[in-house]
Amino acid sequence: MQLLHAHRRAMTEFDRRVQLIRPDQWDNGTPCAEWSVRDLLQHLVSEQLWAPWLLSGATLDEVGDRFDGDVLGSDPVRAWNEASAQARQAWDRPDAVTGEVNVTGGVIPAEDYGWQMTLDLAVHAWDLASGIGAPRELDPELVAAVHTVFAPQVPSWQEIGIFDPPLPVADDADEQTRLLALLGRQA
Repeated sequence: MQLLHAHRRAMTEFDRRVQLIRPDQWDNGTPCAEWSVRDLLQHLVSEQLWAPWLLSGATLDEVGDRFDGDVLGSDPVRAWNEASAQARQAWDRPDAVTGEVNVTGGVIPAEDYGWQMTLDLAVHAWDLASGIGAPRELDPELVAAVHTVFAPQVPSWQEIGIFDPPLPVADDADEQTRLLALLGRQA
């Protein structure tokens, strides 16, 4: 699966869960131990707000602190809808994945950034579903693509604390269970 197709599917998976959040669920816990449903959405909305800037070549200093603090306001679902639409437009530009972007770790290829965003959207779609009691099954083709791309990289990320240590899985576990376990999540 190509990056932009995978990214679109991951965004759709996350969006589907956002649209299911009930008003009484914002404080629910998620598999991300320190994050409530609202905190998780805050993280993803912030990421989407950064994407158009980074894909257009902005540095971290140029973006500055404009997305610090509460980016959800009084209507978190609307904040997601607007931020994700802006990010999608940025990713749909013909040259979006050909350049480089500035991220906390330095300058990386835009394609790598795109895959990182795809992983984050996909895994957090599962986290959000868990937090609100929605269906947790992700698109199998998306899971396969993300697992293939990231399985070799995750161990080094775990060493620096980006993910929890992997969990054991049964030999006959499906690919979604394997991906989640790789990221320290119990399916």
